[in-house]
Amino acid sequence: MTIMRANKTMRAAARTGLEGDQVQDTVAAYRRSFDEQSGGSEEDRKRGYGAVVNQYYDLVTDFYEYGWGQSFHFAVRRRDERLEAAILRHEHYLALRLGLERGASVLDVGCGVGGPARNIAAFCGARVTGLNINAYQLQRARAHTAEAGLEALCSYVEGDFMEMPGPDGAYDAAYAIESTCHAPDRSVVFGEVNRVLRPGGLFAGYEWCTTDRYDAGNPEHREIARGIEEGDGLPALTHYREVDRALAAAGFELLEARDLVGECAPETPWYLPLAGGDLSLAGFSRSMIGRRVTGAAVRLMELAKLAPAGASQVHDVLNRGADNLVAGGRLGIFTPMYFFVARKAGGAR
Repeated sequence: MTIMRANKTMRAAARTGLEGDQVQDTVAAYRRSFDEQSGGSEEDRKRGYGAVVNQYYDLVTDFYEYGWGQSFHFAVRRRDERLEAAILRHEHYLALRLGLERGASVLDVGCGVGGPARNIAAFCGARVTGLNINAYQLQRARAHTAEAGLEALCSYVEGDFMEMPGPDGAYDAAYAIESTCHAPDRSVVFGEVNRVLRPGGLFAGYEWCTTDRYDAGNPEHREIARGIEEGDGLPALTHYREVDRALAAAGFELLEARDLVGECAPETPWYLPLAGGDLSLAGFSRSMIGRRVTGAAVRLMELAKLAPAGASQVHDVLNRGADNLVAGGRLGIFTPMYFFVARKAGGAR
């Protein structure tokens, strides 16, 4: 079953336009940007963040859908709760904290393939616009939205969240789910969110950050951070206080900010799906063992010319990220869900 599903995934990957040597060349270029011996550096990744992000998501989007569904994020999880239910509740919580109502105009900053946008729109009737720099993910988002019959509520715009298309004050609210960690400077993207919000509009999100337990002088901690960065297309991880500072620099009033990791049940930490704790067929592909089995299957398909050359290297990049996310979670030095709610100045309160 896993080999069949992996085969289906890689056949889908061929539709990205990255066929044959394109996959191999793209993953090689991507990995060089993280290889200091080859001249890769944090500053270069920040300057070329758009290329890094596009390379990453051109390569990994189909793997993400195969292992994670259409919502590419973690979630606070209760005891005995299925991951899919926790993800949906995580999104609905965001909508409730933003006070979204039917007809509200909402911006999804870095929308992926539109899973959260569709779930939030279906939940509260808001009109959600997804912004994404990656054309292939937008192609997938529009196809999924048409299949769900939600074209009246969900639309998508290709653009860079560091320089957003659209006029000032265009949206009633905005959110970002584990997306602005790709930005070279959060204050810039948050400033753009502030610009496109109406006065008094709310902005909320979940952020990837290091925690107070992270020690930059600890070689193990630094290696885990590097693994997360390379495995997930990030220019650099930063501490959660940088999120607070960036929101203030962008002109937001910070209403609430806290790490939600502690709200997970002890039996279901946020990294459990990657660590092999989901004892179900759906969860197998995300687990450590499942990822190894899928990797072996992809290598066999690559040898048999059923998958493009370089596909196994893509899987290796994702595995590096997943293994280091688990390590960071177990040590408590990393969180994927630093939650914030902020308000733009002006408007009725």
